[in-house]
Amino acid sequence: MTIREQLKFAERFRKLKDLFSYEKEVCLEDTSLKIRPFRFNQVFVNPEIKQIQQTIAPPAFCSVSDDDIEENKRFTYTVFVRQGVVQTNKAILLLHGLNERNWEKYLPWAEELALQTERAVILFPIAFHMNRTPGSWYNPRTLLPYVNSRKEKFTGLENSTFANLALSSRLSDNPVRFYISGKESIFNLWQLIREIKNGQHPLFAPNTSINIFAYSIGAFLAQVLLLSNPEKLTSDSRLFMFCGGTLFSRMNGNSRDIVDWEAFHKLKDYFLNDFLHKGLSILKRKEDFIEKAFKAMLSFSTYRRYRETFFQENQHRITAITLKKDTVVPTFGVREALGEKCAGRILEELDFPYEYSHQVPFPVHNRVAAEIVQQSFSGLFSRAAAFLA
Repeated sequence: MTIREQLKFAERFRKLKDLFSYEKEVCLEDTSLKIRPFRFNQVFVNPEIKQIQQTIAPPAFCSVSDDDIEENKRFTYTVFVRQGVVQTNKAILLLHGLNERNWEKYLPWAEELALQTERAVILFPIAFHMNRTPGSWYNPRTLLPYVNSRKEKFTGLENSTFANLALSSRLSDNPVRFYISGKESIFNLWQLIREIKNGQHPLFAPNTSINIFAYSIGAFLAQVLLLSNPEKLTSDSRLFMFCGGTLFSRMNGNSRDIVDWEAFHKLKDYFLNDFLHKGLSILKRKEDFIEKAFKAMLSFSTYRRYRETFFQENQHRITAITLKKDTVVPTFGVREALGEKCAGRILEELDFPYEYSHQVPFPVHNRVAAEIVQQSFSGLFSRAAAFLA
């Protein structure tokens, strides 16, 4: 038994949390892995994104417009890779959930995937998430006055906290940010994957095989990426979705650590009505291939044939695992997205034998026996690794 296997899940989580760094390479001596930081600079800029970002007024807590936030344009991402590896031709993109500020809960996930698949695991942040925002956006002392004023503005507001203030304010001020930030993330991934495939990345050989592990909203993003398939770069990519893959109409993001009720209500109303029927009318143009893919994931009837045909034809490279008690991404929403015929083959609902949530599927507190959490974690990631290897 290895040192890693002897450690309880919570202990491993804390060790990786303490070691993780954006600034320097970190060696994990007990697993022969290392975490390498890399810089990403946006060069693949879409003028439409910039145009819309410039028209959106900054939120009260931030005086800078979205297109001028430097942290979102140039940032560090990390890769779990075996020590001694100079270059590899196999990778996994790990995509996170909505309103995430750090990679802590994902570090054991990335480590496990890297160990079991022997692929490099790329932890890539969605636009305006993780380290792609100013630090003040998540500073409790800075945000508390804005939390209070938001509660005064919306009487009886549910789930308003400093943890979701930034995202809630930005989305309720202008819901189109959800689409534009997602589209920016698609362009970022497009740039990253193209650089890797073309041999322009120092860690990866040309034509590297890139599979995807996607959680929560990261799965929604991955579905749009595979449906739109820019430059056919993801034609051979496998996708493993965990607690994700539902239609937007079935999501429930009203939560203290995702978005408050006001933001969630405005988001759903805008995208299932105005956006779905009018699109981005501000641009005076027809929808592009990314917008079509995004719309296909909004509701059951929108581009249903296009969506279900894609999943049916590509079921050999897609798997989805949901959790029975997940109230954010319900299983029936994933089933509707995939189509009954496809879902019957690639979708499975699990129910872990302890109290969990969408946000915390593998708790590290001592109210649940560590051995039980470890068994559920190992079972899930053994399946993910076997599919993505």
